Amino acid sequence: MARFMATVRGVAPWAAQNADGAIALGLAIVVGVLGVMPEDIFGADGVDVQRQLVSAATLVILALVATALLRDRARQAPVEATITSGALADLPQRLRRLDEIDTLVAGTRKALDSLQLVRVLGSRQEIAQAHAEARKDTTRWSFKGGTGTYLRAVTLPECAAAARRVKRHLTVRIEVIDPSNAEVCETYAHYRRSLSDVPDGTGETWTTDRVRKESFATILAAFWHRQRYGLLDIGVGLSATMTTFRWDLSASRLIMTVEDPNRAMTALAGTFFYENCDTELRLSFEQARQVPLEMYKRVPLSDEPTVEEVQELFERIGVPLPRAYNEHDVVAIARKALRAVNPYKS
Repeated sequence: MARFMATVRGVAPWAAQNADGAIALGLAIVVGVLGVMPEDIFGADGVDVQRQLVSAATLVILALVATALLRDRARQAPVEATITSGALADLPQRLRRLDEIDTLVAGTRKALDSLQLVRVLGSRQEIAQAHAEARKDTTRWSFKGGTGTYLRAVTLPECAAAARRVKRHLTVRIEVIDPSNAEVCETYAHYRRSLSDVPDGTGETWTTDRVRKESFATILAAFWHRQRYGLLDIGVGLSATMTTFRWDLSASRLIMTVEDPNRAMTALAGTFFYENCDTELRLSFEQARQVPLEMYKRVPLSDEPTVEEVQELFERIGVPLPRAYNEHDVVAIARKALRAVNPYKS
């Protein structure tokens, strides 16, 4: 009995809050009981009485259910009105704000990507890999630096060979120190010696004479490659000033190296830094003294250029070799042009 009373007390609050539902449930139970009771319990007219009771109880149940539905609808009406007039009414504006936020986020992401100007390379291997990726499938190359030793040893021959294999057009722009300008050659040699007075990766030390020969060799290499590949558009500019950086810019990336063979910077195409360096290299090249590469047909060069061919070439293009140069010096220039030693090879 005590357990029954406890159950009743537990159910009572729910029944009070849901009186119509509780009554409907109770009547449904009564109707069910009446439907299964024997007909003779209600007397002679037991069948009619039973049916009337069931019908009446059923109508009451339906009325209570209808009442419960109307009550719930009345309770929900203010909530629906609040939602409709509040959050749903503001939904179009909120969606527009979300679109604006998405646009802002996309613009911010693009700006952040552009702000990632450069990535520092910290080893010879990383620098070599960056150069290899820059050369891959490129259709253009711009160089500005000292004398272009690495350009002659690796970049120019490999880019030209790759373009020739697939018959692809290749545009190359090279800016190096003017070998006829003794002052800038001496300045560059002094700068390189001040950093290290021991031989570099080529096995040579830096002197004014070496600077001049390296620049002459770059000019000779440009003519030699131009004569051997018709789709090579190459230009050489001679600068009256030196730079402590070396720029190598391809269609996919920029690489800036310094005298430390284990340190460099790189930036991908499309970034703010790449685009501005591209503009800088273009303007700098235009201001440099131009070598008349269009004369490449007038002075043919052999696969192994002779001393006479080299001397005539430099005379015809207006960049004559020093009179003090003998046959040994001319041969050294030809060797540097076509068989340059990679100064960064470990």
